[in-house]
Amino acid sequence: MNQLPPECHSVYIGLGGNVANPAQTLRSGRIALAGQASIQEKACSSLYRSTPMGPADQPDYVNAVMRIETTLTPIQLLDVLQAIESSHGRIRQGERWGPRTLDLDILLYDDLIMNESRLTLPHPGVTEREFVLYPLAEIAPAGLCIPGKGLLSDWLQRCPRRGLTVLPDV
Repeated sequence: MNQLPPECHSVYIGLGGNVANPAQTLRSGRIALAGQASIQEKACSSLYRSTPMGPADQPDYVNAVMRIETTLTPIQLLDVLQAIESSHGRIRQGERWGPRTLDLDILLYDDLIMNESRLTLPHPGVTEREFVLYPLAEIAPAGLCIPGKGLLSDWLQRCPRRGLTVLPDV
């Protein structure tokens, strides 16, 4: 297990994919992320199956949320996530919300609010997507506040599951 210095940051990462074997790809992405020297895994949700947010003519997604601690800045972490996506066959082209092998998104980074060309925090869709809110609630501390948005528990009450189901452990 990685030992990080005290100046580390608490971060929630969304994991998703729907191509080939998405459950196995998410597990592999999680292992790759936790294996970074500057990252320590603290918790990971169950895997969830969700219907596609974008074009309907694609397979269902598998999603999860992982909590890490890291010494990386948000942009450094984004670079690591994109490198892991690429190593898992992710190609950044084509339609938005289309099929993908692995998608890794920074959902929350401490209490940081930022809007830069490469990264917006909290993630813009965090309060609207059942496949983010429910896995996040599974591993987040009670009373988690989404910076600038309010309590996670309030957002959960407003967000129907829309077919979201927990996958059995295998």
